[in-house]
Amino acid sequence: MKITDIELFKVPSRYLFLKISTDEGITGWGEPIVEGKADTVAACVKELRDMILGKEAGNIEELWQLMYRCNFYRGGPVLTSAMSGIEQALWDIKGKSLGVPVYELLGGAVRDKLKCYAWIMAEGDADYLSQVQERINQGYTTIKMCVTDALGWVDNIHKIDKAAKKVADIREKFGYELDIAVDFHGRVHMPMARILLKELEQYKLLYIEEPLQPEQIEGFKELRSHTVTPIATGERMYTRWGYKNMIASGAIDIVQPDLSHVGGIWEARKIAAMAECYDMGVAPHCPLGPIALASCIQLDFSTPNAFIQEQSLELHKTGLGNPCYLKENGGFVYENGWIKKPMRPGLGIEVDEEKVREAAKTGHAWRNARLRLEDGTPIDW
Repeated sequence: MKITDIELFKVPSRYLFLKISTDEGITGWGEPIVEGKADTVAACVKELRDMILGKEAGNIEELWQLMYRCNFYRGGPVLTSAMSGIEQALWDIKGKSLGVPVYELLGGAVRDKLKCYAWIMAEGDADYLSQVQERINQGYTTIKMCVTDALGWVDNIHKIDKAAKKVADIREKFGYELDIAVDFHGRVHMPMARILLKELEQYKLLYIEEPLQPEQIEGFKELRSHTVTPIATGERMYTRWGYKNMIASGAIDIVQPDLSHVGGIWEARKIAAMAECYDMGVAPHCPLGPIALASCIQLDFSTPNAFIQEQSLELHKTGLGNPCYLKENGGFVYENGWIKKPMRPGLGIEVDEEKVREAAKTGHAWRNARLRLEDGTPIDW
């Protein structure tokens, strides 16, 4: 079964989808995207396209190695995100051709259902308590949120107190049956991260995400020695080689590969196996669209140390339905904060191609916020 074409669709709110066609009529979908850099990744996909057209679609490992090793310059978010979307689509094709979900090709399912969490927006003066109540009403028992506003390298303690109060308010109102994860979003520097971790430890969080930028391995090790709260990172790390030192150093407790950035489904499975050797959990990062989420779910159901899945489709509504761009009854089945095991072949979803093609006529130019301190210094988002 030969690859005959790769098409790209830039669709609202901030997604980039691709479709791979084959000479046997079986097609697959992937989601290659760097948020805010859709056109850049699309250009990379077009360059890789020439390398894989006419190749055997089922030889996923061969094509991955071809795209990764035969370009001389390796890694980084643009190349590996382009590869990720292609790889996801190839797994979709392989599963469809064999009539089985992708997780069956990764060793079979290890669970019957998958716990997931939902975001609340707690930055600034947001009404975070009512958002938590809404999530609980929807059946969720786990939430994640950012609690810090813009922070300098060393900043006023009032900002720390304000962040900690948000978590304290939620604990006081909803108790400890609710699991809370707090995302520092890589925007907190070591002098403040140490203080914030200490202040938050009393609230017994599920984990702290990205307390520092991922290149700060020595900083992660130091923070981990100061707290019993599990520490997670990985959304801005690419391929198993990018994860190698972080995992081997024992600097974290949870890896968070993003299957649209890290190199795809099989690459994330290899990283999960590395993490399992060090007794680390897996919580895939996915603030993206339905194809990326479907890829994560296939990984989760075949990975024993995967314990929870991010999903945030409702945060990026396009007005075209939720989840967006899937046919009715062609998406995910949620039940009280859990996702049921998908049974359809491939990635387990049915993309509404007509809707995708129509939305691509509009496209998007999404960019993340540009933050500055009071003195004008640009800072991390």
